[in-house]
Order: sequence, then structure tokens, then C-alpha cells
Amino acid sequence: MSSVPAPPAISLRGVVKRYGDVTAVNGLDLTVPDGTCVGLLGPNGAGKSTTMRLLTAQAIADEGEIEVLGFPLPAESKAARAEMGVVPQLDNLDVTLTVEQNLLVFTHLYRIGRGERRAAIERALEIANLRERRKARVDELSGGMRRRLLIARALVHEPRLVLLDEPTVGLDPQVRQELWALIDRLRSEGASILMSTHYIEEAERLADTVVVVSKGQAVAVGRPNDLVAEHAGREALEVYGPPARLREVEADAAQRGWPTRRTGTSVTILRAEALNGDAPEGERRNANLEDVFVLLTGEEIA
Repeated sequence: MSSVPAPPAISLRGVVKRYGDVTAVNGLDLTVPDGTCVGLLGPNGAGKSTTMRLLTAQAIADEGEIEVLGFPLPAESKAARAEMGVVPQLDNLDVTLTVEQNLLVFTHLYRIGRGERRAAIERALEIANLRERRKARVDELSGGMRRRLLIARALVHEPRLVLLDEPTVGLDPQVRQELWALIDRLRSEGASILMSTHYIEEAERLADTVVVVSKGQAVAVGRPNDLVAEHAGREALEVYGPPARLREVEADAAQRGWPTRRTGTSVTILRAEALNGDAPEGERRNANLEDVFVLLTGEEIA
């Protein structure tokens, strides 16, 4: 007897969200298969945070259909929220309470039974490695500890789905690595995760599937390695030089039909494995997800 596959944890079909004359999400299709981690990768202003607000019913779509854990939104948003954990981009912890007290408040909000609250708090403290700081007030914690507490708070009721909105924004590399290990643990334990980010390495390391968004639309979907192979090829040729030289290289590449991207003081020619002997001098390297990201979302800063 063949088993029936589980329905997706998240399904968005043709979703549109407007704020006046601005269309923040523009016909977005997005699927998060059950038990996977999907990275929503895009520049600032691409619609990532608006998508997260739609999934928590903090914003209501103007068009399209949204289902979370089988519940249609916004009609059954309360039922969906009860089974998901949300880690917001902005820190909204109560700084007047201790670590343990913050978690206790959320055991009440998620209606965890009185006899189960202590075990739920201990489990969350263990996941976030905060047992030794349980009595510390939040305003005594480092930035990394506060982010871990935000994640622990989202997990206190053992949700089926976790939404992570820019989970490591503003953190130094060492703390980011620590949080990556925590997120990877959730992923390996089979949690369904949607993670919005603009950190290329974060999406590359943690996501089973990456959805690249630009101007509120999904412009590419796939496994990180597959997206690199499809859009950037195997190799890239990095050419350095003064601005006049780089413009010359870009013009020549455009004439020959070679895809390029500009990165500061260099021009990168993609699909370098297919270049003939006329290619300019430069350093060859493996193509990567950053090449895909810039190629698909543009080089201009929003």
C-alpha cells in the first residue's frame, strides 16, 4: 500500500498584497513541503517580511490563496498560529522579565497545560542552550542570547512549523554560526521551516530549497546547487581593473552574449567553462549562489 504524501506546511498561490500604490507581494507562488527548510532569499524590499506577515495574518492578502498547515488564511488563522512558532525580525522580548519568565508567559499564551509547562520550558532552554541564564533578566543578555531566546520562545509549544524572519540579522559572524547550528538542529529533527534572509551563505547552508524573490515575485525556485548550475554554470571568471577596463570587459561580454555581474572593483563573467580562448585574463573560481542572487535580483541597492 502506497503512503499518501503529507500536504505542504505552507502553500501560497497567486498572492498579492498592496499598500496604496506599492505592490509589496505580486502574484507570489510559494510551497514549503512538510518537514523541509525553505529559504526565502531576496534583497531588502523584495517582499520577504510582508510574506511573513501574511502567513501570520498580521496582513491580509488582496488576492490569491494561502494555506498554512492545511488551514486557509485568514479564515482559520488562529488555528494555524496555535501550531506554528514565529521568530520575528525585531526583538520584542519583555526586558523587565527573566529568561524563564518570558518563556512562562508564552506557555500561557499557547495554552500549554499547567502540568506540562515546566517540562516545556526546560526543553526550550535546552534547545537554546540557556539553562545557565534562566534567572537572568533579558536586558542582561548579549544580542546572540536574545536571538536564541526568541527562537526558544517560538519552540516552547513544540510547533509543527517555524517561521524565521531574518533570524541572524545584525549579528556578528561568530553568533551567526551559533544560531545556524541551532536552526540546523531543528531542520534535522524534521521541523518544517520557512526562513527569510538576505544572507547568501545562510540560505546555502540551511535550506533544502531556495526561493529567490524580487519585487514581490518568485524569480527562481530550487535546491541551491541546482540554481547555481542552471543560472551561473560551473565556473566564473573574475576580472579586476580600473572602471574603464571593467566597462570595456562588460561591453565585450555583452556583445558576445556572456552573462556578467559587477562586484565592486571586478566584473564576473558567468559560465566561464564555456568561454573560448578570447576570454580576458582573470581568476577562475566556482560559481555560487551569490552569482545567481545578483543575476536574478539586480545590482542596484533598494
